[in-house]
Amino acid sequence: MPSNKKRIKKSGSASQATPPQGSNVVIHRSTKTTMIGIVVALGLVGWLIIGPETEDHTVSVIVPTLSETASAGEKTFNRVCVDCHGENAGGSSDGPPLIHPFYRPGHHANGAIVNAISKGVRQHHWKFGPMPTQPKVMQEEVRPLIAYIREVQRANGIN
Repeated sequence: MPSNKKRIKKSGSASQATPPQGSNVVIHRSTKTTMIGIVVALGLVGWLIIGPETEDHTVSVIVPTLSETASAGEKTFNRVCVDCHGENAGGSSDGPPLIHPFYRPGHHANGAIVNAISKGVRQHHWKFGPMPTQPKVMQEEVRPLIAYIREVQRANGIN
């Protein structure tokens, strides 16, 4: 039997195999339920992706005795970065904490920090929006700034 022909039930009733006449399409209850479920699921996923973030992401930070280089970086951080990334890089309502496993050297190497400072970075771990370029950080301040972030990370168990 060709695969495009409808099978007739064994009862022999040919009327059950004929397609409905006219342009009225009947959507069955199970199809409506499935469609509603899909719409609800897509709405939930969309809300999770772009919805408001109310969770506080600030962290308590242990500040170690800093090296001379990291102390210079702390001054730069407090001048340029503290408004968004919070005191001691612990985060704020405007930016993520840099003292977080997301920013460990194995995930965000020093080059990623350099790129974020010089080129900005798109939003990808948090819902704070993209980070703009930081023209107030001079080239000679970048290495000490990274040293500050890494020393504070190590003191807080992020290696």
